[in-house]
Amino acid sequence: MSVMKNRAVLRWLVPVTAGVAVIGGGAAIGAFAAGADPALPPRSAAQLLDDLRTSRLDGLSGTVVQRADLGLPPIAALAGKATGNELAGLVSGTHTLRVWYGGEDRQRLALVDTLGEQDVLRNGRDVWTWNSRENTAVHRELPADGKDLPSAPATPADAAQQALAAIDPTTAVTVGRTATVAGRDAYELVLTPRDKASLVHQVRIALDAEEHVPLRFEVLADGQDEPAFEVAFTQVDFRTPAADQFRFNPPPGVKVTEESTDARPGPAGKASGKVPGSKPGQADAKRPDVRTVGTGWTTVVVAELGDAGGADGAKAGADAPDADMLAQVLGDLPKVSGDWGSGRLLSGKLFSVLLTDDGRVVAGLVTPERLYQAAKG
Repeated sequence: MSVMKNRAVLRWLVPVTAGVAVIGGGAAIGAFAAGADPALPPRSAAQLLDDLRTSRLDGLSGTVVQRADLGLPPIAALAGKATGNELAGLVSGTHTLRVWYGGEDRQRLALVDTLGEQDVLRNGRDVWTWNSRENTAVHRELPADGKDLPSAPATPADAAQQALAAIDPTTAVTVGRTATVAGRDAYELVLTPRDKASLVHQVRIALDAEEHVPLRFEVLADGQDEPAFEVAFTQVDFRTPAADQFRFNPPPGVKVTEESTDARPGPAGKASGKVPGSKPGQADAKRPDVRTVGTGWTTVVVAELGDAGGADGAKAGADAPDADMLAQVLGDLPKVSGDWGSGRLLSGKLFSVLLTDDGRVVAGLVTPERLYQAAKG
């Protein structure tokens, strides 16, 4: 099984929204790499790309540290609450989790903070989410094809998989310095956008010299020396974890909720359109009309939300008081206007998001000026 095709168990859209929220307490970025650069046999960028794409992973366990310094207001955590996703919010600070991988159908993440633990386990078609603080668990069964489970950059391999999709003629691929990550020798693959309008300066992927598995993933913003986002192993073991690691044993008194997944086809063989875990009345909600402007690293996504929402606050699909908090945060964003219209701007080191008053969301790894051009068009 190619490591670049594995399936994780949490949803994360980077960088506009985020999942996997956990307070790590104490893990320093300096722990990601230590010691002198190892002396390794030379390998070209093409060879490292081939190593990355063809690497095989049968099993793995370890500790992963994620750090994000995107220069954002505290909006993503509120957005997660308002939409019912309590795991949203990894957009700042340092965060730590334990990971276990036993194949495409066996994965586990353990997110621990000072007040409790949240585990997500997949064992075959069974997926469990457990919250120790509330002593609650949610169980769902995946469809037979398993495609209902979204991928997520919970590890450097997951993040690297998304970065590989960005490699096209707009990307320069080179070899960086060797490194030591989690006590293991690694090569560094560097992706650099050719279009200077991109806010991304470089993406750096450290590959294990023996297993060819990503050990560290870094994104540097334009004009910045320190990564705006990075995820790396601080400890890793490539032995296959015991099967018990992927079995959920409900603790005493736990409240278990069964979440149905409607994967049956609708009339004429069409999908029913039901969103797993959605509230009554939300299943048939109109999906936004999404289009893209541009190519490569400067692609801008334009979503026409219409009645689903706008710059003045959250609307359908969110319950008070969390929706009120989200609306207040959105209302605090700076107002902007031009020949494209008016709205509010959310900007960070790596990306910009424009929320227009007429119900559009315009986002990209670009400057606000590029968003205004897309909004006008």
